[in-house]
Amino acid sequence: MHDLVIKGGRVVDPASGTDAVLDIGIVGDSITAVGPDLDGARVVDARGRVVAPGFIDLHSHCEDIPGMRLQALDGVTTALELEVGRHPVAMAYERAARAGRPINYGFSASWGAARLQVVGGVKATGTMRDVHTAMTVPEWQREAAPALVDQVIALVEEDLAAGALGVGLPVGYAPRIAPAEYLAAAAAAARAGRPTYTHARELVEQDPATPIDGAEEIVRAAAETGAHMHYCHINSTSGWHLDRVHATVSRVRAAGSLVSTEAYPYGSGMTGIGAAFLAPELLDRRGLTPSSIQHLASGRRMADAEELRRMRAEHGGEWAFVHFLEESDPAASELRAKAMLFEDTAVASDAIEPLWRSTPRDPLAWPLPPDVVSHPRTAGTYGRTLRTVVRETGALSLMEAIRRCSLIPAEIAARGVPALTRKGRLQPGADADIVVFEPGTVADNATYTDTVRPTSGFDYVIVNGKPVVRDGTLDLAALPGRAVRA
Repeated sequence: MHDLVIKGGRVVDPASGTDAVLDIGIVGDSITAVGPDLDGARVVDARGRVVAPGFIDLHSHCEDIPGMRLQALDGVTTALELEVGRHPVAMAYERAARAGRPINYGFSASWGAARLQVVGGVKATGTMRDVHTAMTVPEWQREAAPALVDQVIALVEEDLAAGALGVGLPVGYAPRIAPAEYLAAAAAAARAGRPTYTHARELVEQDPATPIDGAEEIVRAAAETGAHMHYCHINSTSGWHLDRVHATVSRVRAAGSLVSTEAYPYGSGMTGIGAAFLAPELLDRRGLTPSSIQHLASGRRMADAEELRRMRAEHGGEWAFVHFLEESDPAASELRAKAMLFEDTAVASDAIEPLWRSTPRDPLAWPLPPDVVSHPRTAGTYGRTLRTVVRETGALSLMEAIRRCSLIPAEIAARGVPALTRKGRLQPGADADIVVFEPGTVADNATYTDTVRPTSGFDYVIVNGKPVVRDGTLDLAALPGRAVRA
């Protein structure tokens, strides 16, 4: 007798290749059986639904309950902050455990926050705002003396020893650091046997004066250090040069280096409006104009370079949309699809926690007040993936789309992290992180004007054996998320 049985659903498990109508038995927080005619103290009727491993987001900046609730309604059972990471990482884990989380969570070591502390003289807080602060510190964006670099790497290694899942390297925000510093951080990850997660610096096509081409830097580090180098949101940093970047990645993969990729199904990114690469005089390198930049809190697109300069000076750490591929442009849509379909690319959201514009912030409020905003990918990345690349275009089979949402990210992040070998699978002994959804209707609902409208179609989202979403509705008391730690 199982504690819970998910009964009669179409079980799709990319790890085993299973695609059949079966039951799944759960005892405690683990899957104990997959087969016909299982009995349970509680039963979820999954007839006519797909049952899949819970989705694993390698790139989520949601560090609060409201953001993670939006992700849970989008099928995410594990959200990891790996591109930026946290320093001190133990502080971030302790804060999350104290407050509770609806889904699983984990952090890389933050090279950027460690560098802010050493080079910028600003003590790190173990939160996302550290790297936003760093964007406004000129010393942080420039080359540092070797002795300071050694201190930064020492802090990164302390966080790896404390259980960080890898090393986060948002080098795109510090585009003038020495390539040797990047290699030193990659080497630290290689010694720990864990991946790096890079927001690439500019490509040579975007900035002929860059110290090193962003794509070549990543693949060179993989070859020279032996580290597993993960290329974050390859779509947004490559833009119209995506084919060349894909070719660069394919070249080193063929030579045996470990380089993985991720993408999201949107044509607009989001970052701090003070990011170095959004300076008005640099926008044309990425095919952008001031009107491509939209301040999130006000909703305003920048009218001209003068307004953008003023907003960067006065609100440099605040969020902005970056419309790098206009979604009404067929050529841009084709490029966006190409990023999603590249071999073994993980789906990752680059979600951000919701921004409370005027309503006093309440971390347990639900539904979210109407003035709360985010990027629509926070609420809709996985629903949009299933809607667009499976149901509407047939570009991927359902099995392959689920693999890119669950098993592939689990395998990327599992290097040096045994806990992740139990995720992304529907097999006895795996963690009971499971989604049940209607493939014919599951769809994203968030837009650039209604940014936090939840995805519909996920009937059940089960985290560590406990339903967070039940019959399509959040259980507001459910906070079963656990730390994922090396």
